[in-house]
Order: sequence, then structure tokens, then C-alpha cells
Amino acid sequence: MTQDSARALILFAKDPVAGQVKTRLSSLLDDPTVLSLYRHFLRDSIDKICSVAEADRFIGMASDPETGYFDEVARSHPVRLFVQKGRDLGERMRQAFEDRFKEGYERVVIIGSDSPTLPATYIEQALLSEKEVVIGPSTDGGYYLIGMRAKVTDIFDGVAWGTDRVLSETLQALKDQRTEAELLPVWYDVDLPEDLRFLKTHLEWMAHSGLLKEGRTTLEFLNQLHLESKI
Repeated sequence: MTQDSARALILFAKDPVAGQVKTRLSSLLDDPTVLSLYRHFLRDSIDKICSVAEADRFIGMASDPETGYFDEVARSHPVRLFVQKGRDLGERMRQAFEDRFKEGYERVVIIGSDSPTLPATYIEQALLSEKEVVIGPSTDGGYYLIGMRAKVTDIFDGVAWGTDRVLSETLQALKDQRTEAELLPVWYDVDLPEDLRFLKTHLEWMAHSGLLKEGRTTLEFLNQLHLESKI
């Protein structure tokens, strides 16, 4: 933990290996293109967490790295790396929270790498929340962000990970424990071809209106793909 920060911000991400990332986009794009797209997602996500002030930044890798991509990131960005531990996403998040709290952090926030347009202000709001738990609901029934304060709130057991019930089951667990949570504005992940179409349209309109902050490198890449001809 740094001397000046009591907050930890963690990006959960996969090592960028062809055929192992964003696989549900394979009906639209070939593996090399999907890999390039994911690397742009990562770049925008890493730039975003590094733009958030007064927090130590971490990247939690889903498996032992093969490519050396994240080692290179750690040499050029103020981030620490670790490998996620656990049989499912719930166990992996619980362990990441526990490890950071053991290191002395008072507020820990985890985000994923599937939301390149996620506003950094939402992350900052989560880091400053006084609630025990803060959740960023996703349009697919999951969540793009989860944060905890001071200790791990045990809300991960029994959640059907990878389904549209993740958010509702997590909120029910919070209700059963009588734990009050702060909910951030709804946002979206990019997993399916229709999500990618929406992402491109969203980025284009944000750029057109002069409001584009997050997702710049992803937009540059998407503009090269001419997605319209692929859909």
C-alpha cells in the first residue's frame, strides 16, 4: 500500500491470447481481430484506472500470464499485478478483496475490462462511497463494478455467475444480510455482436457531441473495421 492511499482499484482482465478473449464475438470477427479489439479495450481500461486519483491501481489477471503484455504495462503504468485465485468469479473477487484488506486498504473497488466507455467518475464515486457495498449494475443483469469498505461482505455464495441473475441474486443476498448498498448508474458491458454495434454508435455520438472521454482508442480501432459491412 502506498503511504498516501487507503483505496485500491482493481481491474480484472484476461491475458490477451487469440481465441481466449471475447469469444462470443467470434460470429462477427475472426480471432486476430477480436484479439486486437480486446487489446484496445485493455488499453482504454488501463488508461482509465490510471486517471483515477488517490487510489492504488492493480490488475488482477485471470490466469498465469503467457504473453508478457501485463508485465510491459506494469513497467510503463503505476499498477501492481496479481493472479486471481478461486474456482469461480465470486471466489476470485472475494480473495482479491481479502488480500487488499489484509494489506491495509480501507476501500476496495473491482471493475472488469468489458466496459471501455465506463465513466471514470463512476469509479471515483465508488471509491468515495461510505456504504459497506457499492455496485454498478450492468444492462445484462450483472454488474460492471463492485466495491467494499473495511471488510469483505459475504454476498458471493450461491450466485449463478455468467447468467442474467447475478445482480438480482447479489442484491437479494444483501437484503437478507440487512446490508445497505449504494447503486451506481446503469452501464453496459460488451460481450455480444449487438453490444459491439451499440458501443460503436455510442462512441461515435459521444465524439460528435464533443463529450468523448473514455474509449478513444477503441473508437479509432472500430472505425477501421467498417463493422456495418460485417453485420
